[in-house]
Amino acid sequence: MSVKQCTHHKERKQKIIRRLCAGILIFLFIILLTILLIWAILQPKKPRFILQDATIFNFNVSAPNILSTSIQVTIFARNPNDKVGVYYDKMKTYANYHNQQITYYTQIPSVYQGHKDVNIWSPFVFSNNVPIAPYNGQDLKDDQQNGGVWLDFKVDGRVKWRVGTITTGHYHLHVTCSAYVPFGNRPGDGGIIVGNNAVKYQIARSCDVSV
Repeated sequence: MSVKQCTHHKERKQKIIRRLCAGILIFLFIILLTILLIWAILQPKKPRFILQDATIFNFNVSAPNILSTSIQVTIFARNPNDKVGVYYDKMKTYANYHNQQITYYTQIPSVYQGHKDVNIWSPFVFSNNVPIAPYNGQDLKDDQQNGGVWLDFKVDGRVKWRVGTITTGHYHLHVTCSAYVPFGNRPGDGGIIVGNNAVKYQIARSCDVSV
């Protein structure tokens, strides 16, 4: 085979590869453009979260910056979209006090939430002899003695949006449910005794949601 033939064959092969790459890029561009158009038309809304209630089983500050607690919370989650579904994945909840995490992570099962659907979770957030920063320990103990404490119940995870047969990539989900939690079923607190030393409080507070 002559050098001219080899060169011609090589150029033809490169031309086919360039056309193939161009075709792939055009195909990917069309898919991306379709997704963006669907997204712009539907304008998906963030899920709505509400902290409905909290049941206090144990809340004890000791020694002097050590916390043991067990709280069951009821979290309401609603998909407000008419045509967009939501996948929840790797969800975990925990409690914060003055920006410090004071309980362990509790996993929430992964779930798909259809259009306008509602899910209700009732996880326990708890800790056992967890060290608290000294600048928070005394404040937490004072709050306990004064009859209540402001806590941030957090939910962190990932979400994916589903439109028809198209599913997006993962987005980080951050939910903060701030609530004043009273202790001891004092008059006016609205607590209901539900077991030995357990008191349930209706809260019904909207949560801040970031996606």
